[in-house]
Amino acid sequence: MSSPWEQIPLFTLPDTTPTTTPESAEKDGLPTATCQAGVTDESGSEPAVATHPESHELGDAGSHEQGAAGSHEQGDSTETPTTPQSPDVDPADVDHNAADGDAADPPVWEALPAGEAADGHALIVTAAGTYTPSGRELTGPVDSLEKLDKLIRWASLTPLGAPAQIWVVGLAACELLGWVIDPGSEDDVDDMEALRLRAATELTATLHATLPPLLSAGWELRGEPGHVVHLSRTIGKFTSMVDVVIEPYVWTYWNKDFGWHNRVGDMGVLGSPTAGTYLPDDDLPAARELGRRLAWCAQHLGVLPGPTPARTGAAIVDKIKRERTRSGKGIVVTTAGAVPPLDGPPRGDLEPAAGWTRVPDTEDLEGADRLVSIDQRAAYLASAGMLELGYGQPTHFTGDKAAAAAVGDKGTPFGLWRITLPAGQTLSLPEKLPLPHPHMLADQPVQTWVTSVSLDALREPIADGGIGADLDDLDITEAWVYPQQGRVLDKWAKILREARKVSVDTRDAAMKGFLGSCYKGYIGRMVNPDMWTAKQMQHHHQPLWRAAIIAHCRWRGRRVAMRIAREHHRWPVRTVTDSWVYLLPGGENIADPSQALGKMTVEKDTLLTDTLRGALASAADVHEVNLAIKAALTDNDHDADDEDADEENGVL
Repeated sequence: MSSPWEQIPLFTLPDTTPTTTPESAEKDGLPTATCQAGVTDESGSEPAVATHPESHELGDAGSHEQGAAGSHEQGDSTETPTTPQSPDVDPADVDHNAADGDAADPPVWEALPAGEAADGHALIVTAAGTYTPSGRELTGPVDSLEKLDKLIRWASLTPLGAPAQIWVVGLAACELLGWVIDPGSEDDVDDMEALRLRAATELTATLHATLPPLLSAGWELRGEPGHVVHLSRTIGKFTSMVDVVIEPYVWTYWNKDFGWHNRVGDMGVLGSPTAGTYLPDDDLPAARELGRRLAWCAQHLGVLPGPTPARTGAAIVDKIKRERTRSGKGIVVTTAGAVPPLDGPPRGDLEPAAGWTRVPDTEDLEGADRLVSIDQRAAYLASAGMLELGYGQPTHFTGDKAAAAAVGDKGTPFGLWRITLPAGQTLSLPEKLPLPHPHMLADQPVQTWVTSVSLDALREPIADGGIGADLDDLDITEAWVYPQQGRVLDKWAKILREARKVSVDTRDAAMKGFLGSCYKGYIGRMVNPDMWTAKQMQHHHQPLWRAAIIAHCRWRGRRVAMRIAREHHRWPVRTVTDSWVYLLPGGENIADPSQALGKMTVEKDTLLTDTLRGALASAADVHEVNLAIKAALTDNDHDADDEDADEENGVL
């Protein structure tokens, strides 16, 4: 018997629908694809089906286009240490091409089996035919919109955390449907964004011109069509919702998830061309790998991938919410948690991520022969799962009542607190660390708003990353306190944590990178109400949750820096978000031995050459230090994990 995605016999489209039932969609709480129309209509047009008995090898189809090319670091790459102690995926495993230009062996994840968990929820259309994600071929080429309509109606796909999906893979399949655009080449423009805008506009126009057959068949557009065509069709009491995803044109969509800074970056479940995790070049191998990824998401995340990683993260939250609503067990948050009105709000972020550099001195360079960057493994995911987050309508307190509200039976309740940060130079703080809070100044006190996480962290001893303050020292004058709190994201984090472990254990860098984009993207988008305008999505707007997660990561990093100083007598020269850079002697290991999320792992480890040593020793300011470190670590100033910080902006 042929195994899926190797040799697949062609067969005629059955007269009955696939075995997946609408009940599975109803359990997921989404509209069902229950249209049961026949496979023929008055026009007599049908999806092209195979009439020849012979099988064919996947991979013989034409070239698979990736769209415009560019440069971008993989979103989760800073969680990919290069040290042998770590079980995480080695960056070498994601290299598609050998240095001499010859094709290298396929990456390890492309040999992983494709499961069946997404069958009945998604289909893949190529120029050679249509397939289930597990690899069973259903029809031959779909060369008209009428045939696409019949295929969708026959398949009766059901949602899985997201609407059912039809993936069109490869330019040849697009050409059969009349979806052809020619925006030009990146060589013709100075700004890739100009090319993207041109392509997106042309794609929308092309779709409007070609979609009438689908619209005449009863389908309606949900929003403007682009790289995803959102379709819905109502028959009686039932509504079908299907997303047609046009793979060759995913690059035309601008979103922070997709890494646009004049470059093509991470494109969600499709991967990153630069990181080597994008789909294979040829159409059928690309379809096989896409099917594997769809099945992987269905199996390990319980949802189909959303149009962006952030939406995938939200879909997992919503699936948990529906389960808890049905069972009556667990925390269910149904309303947004917008920032309450603040008197004298801080300039910029409520809880900024860490960002600091100092000029090394002679003591730092003495005995050092390595430049080492360590960072917290999946920092934001770790904090999201362990924090108690607030929800409900907050109560406003001022004066003595605000200070009294900080003393709860079970610790500080979740909220926002207006405090006074003392001048840093009045405290006995380490000179070779940043000040404990980014809003803090060395020469004067600062009144600012902080989350409960920072309020607690500042009360920790200096040795544990705080300033050893009492509540009276912080002079609380105002507060917004939430009536309910709990580990709202604990199950969400558990699902992603367990999925991440699977990706690491199987050396599946493609899915590991996608998971990193999911949790970073979702936590980053919590701040942006424009991302969640639909009524059923507004509960994802939780800027205070994001602020608390950032504050928690920042404090945990400082606590580790204090531990390293005690045990190794070494101080960092730089920190960005959750990464710290040290000058170390050979053989000295400052990473945490634990493989748990949130623990410090070695990100980069490079020799301290004479050139680098000289650059650091002669640096006149922190800018020159940053340039030297960037050149040494060859990682564009930690931009890869700075996506944690980039995502904080929550900009579409």
